[in-house]
Amino acid sequence: MKKTVFSLAVIAMICFTSCKKENSTTNDPTVVETTMEETTNGDYTINKENSVISWTGSKPTGKHMGTISLLDGGFTTEDNKVTGGSFTIDMSSITVTDLEGDDKNNLEMHLKGTGEKESEDHFFNVTKYPTSTFKIVSLSEANGAYFVKGILTMKGIAKEVNFPAEISVNDDEVSLVSDEFKINRTVWNVNYASKSIFDDLKDKFVDDDISLVVKVKATKG
Repeated sequence: MKKTVFSLAVIAMICFTSCKKENSTTNDPTVVETTMEETTNGDYTINKENSVISWTGSKPTGKHMGTISLLDGGFTTEDNKVTGGSFTIDMSSITVTDLEGDDKNNLEMHLKGTGEKESEDHFFNVTKYPTSTFKIVSLSEANGAYFVKGILTMKGIAKEVNFPAEISVNDDEVSLVSDEFKINRTVWNVNYASKSIFDDLKDKFVDDDISLVVKVKATKG
């Protein structure tokens, strides 16, 4: 009789414990939340203060470098992935960072085609073409690295540009930092002092290739 009572008590305790565990698993919302993967969707607008294109141009006697600012733009995302993006580039913001004083001012006017150079076809002619644009066409990912394909429109000419980049996405920010890559400026009719266009320059030419590094930060909203 005692054994029978003891056995019933054990069975009752097991049933009570099992029911309690089942209830805590199905009704406790914190357990469900920890098993759900957070996703990020929506649009991110560029932070102009933290977005810049760095450039380097070369010639036989050396090289110069500087920056160009972005005017507006942003990214679209879905499931923590960038699905698209477009940007307006402020060509009048071209600066030279390796020179100072008159040398700096003269080269910046030369690149922009402003001041006394305005009537000549110098590099980017920002009075006629104040902005350029870049639109992402596709992104592919391999081993945590991205390959960006897009269309760069400059001086009214649209051509494809490709470059590798690191891209990160969270609830507050999208960050894109490209590897250094090169574009051939003459594809966009930036022909000044190009030895592939003019055959009488001797050693007074500027390389066709321009090296670029793109850094873009964009915030939600």
